[in-house]
Amino acid sequence: MNKPVQPMSSLSLKLPKADRSIETYRLAASRTFPAKLEGPLNRIAFSAVHTVADPFADNDPWLSVAVDWDKTIAFREHVWDLGLGVAEAMDTAQRGMGLDWPTSLELITRSVAAAKRRNALVFSGAGTDHLAVEDARSLDDVIRAYEEQISAVEKVGGRIILMASRALAKLGRNADDYAKVYDRVLSQVREPVIIHWLGDMFDPALTGYWGTKDLDKAMDTAVAIISGNAAKVDGVKVSLLDKQREIDMRRRLDTRIKMYTGDDFNYAELIAGDEQGFSHALLGIFDAIAPAASYALSRLAAGDEAGFHDVLGPTVPLSRHIFKAPTRFYKTGVVFMAYLNGHQDHFTMVGGQESTRSTLHLAELFRLADKAGLLANPELATQRMKTVLATHGVES
Repeated sequence: MNKPVQPMSSLSLKLPKADRSIETYRLAASRTFPAKLEGPLNRIAFSAVHTVADPFADNDPWLSVAVDWDKTIAFREHVWDLGLGVAEAMDTAQRGMGLDWPTSLELITRSVAAAKRRNALVFSGAGTDHLAVEDARSLDDVIRAYEEQISAVEKVGGRIILMASRALAKLGRNADDYAKVYDRVLSQVREPVIIHWLGDMFDPALTGYWGTKDLDKAMDTAVAIISGNAAKVDGVKVSLLDKQREIDMRRRLDTRIKMYTGDDFNYAELIAGDEQGFSHALLGIFDAIAPAASYALSRLAAGDEAGFHDVLGPTVPLSRHIFKAPTRFYKTGVVFMAYLNGHQDHFTMVGGQESTRSTLHLAELFRLADKAGLLANPELATQRMKTVLATHGVES
């Protein structure tokens, strides 16, 4: 059972505020969460996990990728210890924002091997990102690109998350175009896949996915394609940051198909569900809050819904801050949390993406993480926050 510890009145630091003033911020009482899963879960929960960059590589971060493989796999071990699955090589890992397909495949290969050693759960992203959008001339090009990545993931023993395709968003004009691509691709997969519907707030290149900007019509198309291939679909992950649309879609799906919430604004209530059903989880925020998420889910499975909300509810303001517009830059907050909590020794990201959020954004992230009890080692987190502030010219 997680319990608050005594307030840490001696721990404080100077943080910038929106009005350019500096406040002396005193950390709140913290909470401790188990480092390993406590009891069975009654929801399937994936954490879409980040990739740890190698800060000592002599490369050009905007142009080439350098990964610290040991730290990257160690973080996945941390997630598995907590009873969560790993959603590998997804947008949280900076797929399409610094992580190219060859490096993604190496990441998938290493992650799948690590999961097999401990019989852990991992699904991996297969898409079309090795096909440059400007080089995609036909739907057949998109199909071949999907087939190539699916084959590569299946060859190393991986399960598939079928990612949305920028090339298909460019070429697909209507529901028939999307049906042609998805029907062909799904007919060939070895095991049921998770379909990923990623909204344009996460990736502007996916505007108009499913052949229309009308989300009601887009949902009609998605539901028809998914239900028509129910035997090949484990579930669907919806990342639209619109809880009612997710609920509506969940109620329309074939009963064999799971809904995995990708709503980093409303996940607590969507996972808890209602009398008509609930969502499982496949969330980027579960990277940043894995211990709290694991413990909350164990309370839900034990029938303690109040305990579930007591733990998970305070994490929602942090998640909404991390995923605020421009939402595609949320990876910076996720990696910053990993740095604060000691999962990596630096705040350096693939593609130099550590620069995408402001000093004020990081300062507020620190406050919200503290209020939610998510700083595993408050002394370490405070020291690291001071280090980052110093590099930005804020004396602490």
